[in-house]
Amino acid sequence: MNRQTDQHFIDKARQGDTRAYGVLVERYQDYIFTIVYRMLKVREEAEEVAQDAFLKAFEALPGFRGEAKFSSWLYRIAYRKALDRIRKKGISTSELIEEITEDDTTRLESALEIMLQEERSEIIRNCILKLPEQESAIITLYYFEEQSVKEIAGVTGLTEENIKVKLYRSRKTLFSLLKKYMQAEIPGRNGKTF
Repeated sequence: MNRQTDQHFIDKARQGDTRAYGVLVERYQDYIFTIVYRMLKVREEAEEVAQDAFLKAFEALPGFRGEAKFSSWLYRIAYRKALDRIRKKGISTSELIEEITEDDTTRLESALEIMLQEERSEIIRNCILKLPEQESAIITLYYFEEQSVKEIAGVTGLTEENIKVKLYRSRKTLFSLLKKYMQAEIPGRNGKTF
């Protein structure tokens, strides 16, 4: 099936076709919810703010110039809505970006990607700490210190085959820990935001 471009649905939505806008909402609802949830950390508030962001975007759609990707533009709206909610709650916002223009999109997306990478790294490090000590050390040496299996064998005194087996088992355990973490991180998510 040929997936229509965002611009196709944007154009139809601008002409008053709310079903076309609904397609855009379906495409981006998980993405927007995730961003807002990571900022607010409360599922119900994140759902409400995500809905507000989509309503605001619908109202502002005639002003969308297309200089940035639609997803980036939508992200900015959701980000601002989440910041507004944080301010209303009185949470400190010392490092907030106040005015974001379409020209800032590339820098903002890069900053978001760096934040997400740092967050992922922190989650992985926390899960590695839950592994048995030897497995934790082997995973750290292999992935973070980029040592070869041979070098790790030299450090630990284990055979290369034993290192390979422990790496395999550790990765499986780490995957299970990460999966449990993600299920606990967003409780009650069943794939639908609204």
